[in-house]
Amino acid sequence: MTERILSVDAVDVRFPTSRHRDGSDAMNPFPDYSAAYVVLRTTAGAEGYGLVFTVGRGTEIQVAALRSLAGMVVGRPVDELVADPGALARQLIGDSQIRWLGPAKGVVHMAAGGLVNAAWDLAARRAGRPLWKHLADLTPEQVVAQIDFRYLRDALTEGEALALLRSAAGGRAEREEHLLGEGYPAYTTTPGWLGYDDEKLARLCKEAVADGYHLIKLKVGADLADDVRRLGIARDAVGPQVRIAVDANQVWGVPDATDWMRELSTFDPYWIEEPTSPDDVLGHASVRRALAPIKVATGEHVHNAVMFKQLLQAGAVDVVQIDACRVGGVNENLAILLLAAKFGVPVCPHAGGVGLCELVQHLAMFDYLVVSGTTEDRYIEYVDHLHEHFADPVRIRGGRYLAPAAPGMSAEMVPASLAAYRFPDGPEWATA
Repeated sequence: MTERILSVDAVDVRFPTSRHRDGSDAMNPFPDYSAAYVVLRTTAGAEGYGLVFTVGRGTEIQVAALRSLAGMVVGRPVDELVADPGALARQLIGDSQIRWLGPAKGVVHMAAGGLVNAAWDLAARRAGRPLWKHLADLTPEQVVAQIDFRYLRDALTEGEALALLRSAAGGRAEREEHLLGEGYPAYTTTPGWLGYDDEKLARLCKEAVADGYHLIKLKVGADLADDVRRLGIARDAVGPQVRIAVDANQVWGVPDATDWMRELSTFDPYWIEEPTSPDDVLGHASVRRALAPIKVATGEHVHNAVMFKQLLQAGAVDVVQIDACRVGGVNENLAILLLAAKFGVPVCPHAGGVGLCELVQHLAMFDYLVVSGTTEDRYIEYVDHLHEHFADPVRIRGGRYLAPAAPGMSAEMVPASLAAYRFPDGPEWATA
């Protein structure tokens, strides 16, 4: 009998990170890192895992969106699904009635991405390979076939994408050997949460350098005097050679961003992340012109590949930050990686929330092997919490991500964690 998708299960899972202000920033002072967790189950007993990262309230809305799309997945032949996840992505994102709620943005787009990622996880598990390897072993033609170019061709055509992939083919075996032996560079946000006191900030900065990180990131934007003090503490702790990035999490308007960052420029910030609204392409371009040589980074809240296209066309961004759970899954992230390569802009993925490190490492490693061919000025964000809740957690050595070896996209959560932190009836919440 033909193996088919039997069911789509979606679960609301929340972790009480607000209790210690882990994850706190100027826009999100008390986040509870959470996920709408999705499992595809097949008639043969196989499973594929995905998730959509959230920060507490509203996770139930994301779960409802996943369930609303389940009917387009249940009953699909598994062989067809894993051979062409792009077909699923196009159907989920292009459904005329659901699309009205986006289009291609917000809760419904993130839900589509969660299901698409689960399909890729299932495909990689079936192939017996980690997702980065599964993607890297596709031919250039197969990669291009997974991307919807309809709104991108004024910036990147299918032919240009093929040429980029073919030009990066040389040295692939050596890069894979290097990846397996040395890993992929990471930067850490662990020291920089806005709610941490000065002693904790200094201690964590020193520990980060001792652990091998060459770039750390601090949250800014709540109070200028506090930011000046905190940047001074961090710079004293890490010395002049370690890069320090700062992240405003969209809290400023354009004039505020330029004025505030000029006050912080004495501490030699490497980039300013999300200096203003993530939708404001021209605002980002203005900030970039005003603050050079400080780099401008953004992407974790950018809705889709069309927005990334415009940021790149407008010369508004120095660092592209993809997110495994914000856009429409693996397929749309492939498009964004190719767009960044076309415009010569490095990609430093956003991570740190529930499962984001686990998922996005696969995309960055694919980029290194197949698209950009380099790790120069490229890092994957790392935050040292919540990894214990995953069956195949990230592995860090000497400030570098080690390549996952287990089949899939590393999205599977530990059953005991799901039971304990399920909202609102898990024991960690029922007794809170």
